[in-house]
Amino acid sequence: MEAADYEVLSVREQLFHERVRECIISTLLFAILYILCHIALTRFKKPAEFTTVDDEDATVNKIALELCTFTLAVALGAVLLLPFSIISNEVLLSLPRNYYIQWLNGSLIHGLWNLVFLFSNLSLIFLMPFAYFFTESEGFAGSRKGVLGRVYETVVMLMLLTLLVLGMVWVASAIVDNNKASRESLYDFWEYYLPYLYSCISFLGVLLLLVCTPLGLARMFSVTGKLLVKPRLLEDLEEQLYCSAFEEAALTRRICNPTSCWLPLDMELLHRQVLALQTQRVLLASHPGTEKRQKASAWQRNLGYPLAMLFLLVLTGLSVLVVAINILELLIDEAAMPRGMQGTSLGQVSFSKLGSFGAVIQVVLIFYLMVSSVVGFYSSPLFRGLWPRWHDTAMTQIIGNCVCLLVLSSALPVFSRTLGLTRFDLLGDFGRFNWLGNFYIVFLYNAAFAGLTTLCLVKTFTAAVRAELIRAFGLDRLPLPVSGFPRASRKTQHQ
Repeated sequence: MEAADYEVLSVREQLFHERVRECIISTLLFAILYILCHIALTRFKKPAEFTTVDDEDATVNKIALELCTFTLAVALGAVLLLPFSIISNEVLLSLPRNYYIQWLNGSLIHGLWNLVFLFSNLSLIFLMPFAYFFTESEGFAGSRKGVLGRVYETVVMLMLLTLLVLGMVWVASAIVDNNKASRESLYDFWEYYLPYLYSCISFLGVLLLLVCTPLGLARMFSVTGKLLVKPRLLEDLEEQLYCSAFEEAALTRRICNPTSCWLPLDMELLHRQVLALQTQRVLLASHPGTEKRQKASAWQRNLGYPLAMLFLLVLTGLSVLVVAINILELLIDEAAMPRGMQGTSLGQVSFSKLGSFGAVIQVVLIFYLMVSSVVGFYSSPLFRGLWPRWHDTAMTQIIGNCVCLLVLSSALPVFSRTLGLTRFDLLGDFGRFNWLGNFYIVFLYNAAFAGLTTLCLVKTFTAAVRAELIRAFGLDRLPLPVSGFPRASRKTQHQ
């Protein structure tokens, strides 16, 4: 063999080893995510559904749970996709020739993006509908009972659903883009239909993030306040307990010696006041926040809550500032528009003007907005019923949660790039969405996010600060003679 043939074989062998290495790394990463999601779902599932007398129902639920675990692992991978890509680019910039990170390259990152896109399509379009129909199926009438009969019914229902969705997408494409070529392209199921359908789902996910994220940013302050011990500048818990006990003793003495007072007494009102004071004292002594406040150190009581609120305020303000800057750049520079990146050249230039520090800020903001969107999603009245309960979540509710979380997480890369949180362009099929090139959609989306976030924060902060100031200075107890029960009427007071 000639030297050229040996060189070609060497290149092919090296390419083969790189592909095998990337496959092993991707499998290990997904296995870790799968194990974590399986542990999480087993904490929320309802044990009664998996230990029933009917082994058939238990088997069906176990299969559906594994499909939900796969879907949730894909959702978690979609959340980590963009931060992992940004950090990998900065690592390759800082250590370009390090032997121990040669496995980290553009081909691996691009492959991860393609795998997440593929598994997201697979989960949303096939696996989750299959899991739902599988748990609700009973088998065709007259057929033999068993898991296989349920599988037949589920497959038939899934085929009918696929035909229905295919027709709806084809009609929507004809209405939006009345072009023969665009309609004929939908006949190519793999290259055009699935990406087009996923583009519609991703657009719905981005719209859902637009609604849930501002609501979640405002709710994050109240959620954090419930987890931490709030400082009470002018409020002492022991003093409240002593005052309540003193007022109760005074009222009890007046009830026992009614003749000691020359004014007629309303005994029924006095008994209600004593009962209200006893209830207030029991609540103060047994409130879960009371024990937490007594166990917390002085640093936790006085510095933990203000620092956490300040940190949330800085992150929220920074997010709004980045979006405002992105709006200005959209009006000035066309390069600010989100677009796809076909190449895999990483480690050549930083995607942040602040270098590695700016990349860390981008990753923190992406995670913060994702957590806020989940908080806002479960806080909204429409999806509040999906909130999973510890060891008491039905299988259909788990399926609904996995679908919603996958829709939110798969739209996160597009959401982050559209708002200008990062300059890392979308890889693979994530950059093929048609609406990303529409300037008016991107501009209005940024403006709506900035406006809604500012409105929610102003409304939340004004109400919260006003309530805290009133409570801190004791103005909420000022009109009441004894806190915890209503005042007596004027007619009773003058008797």
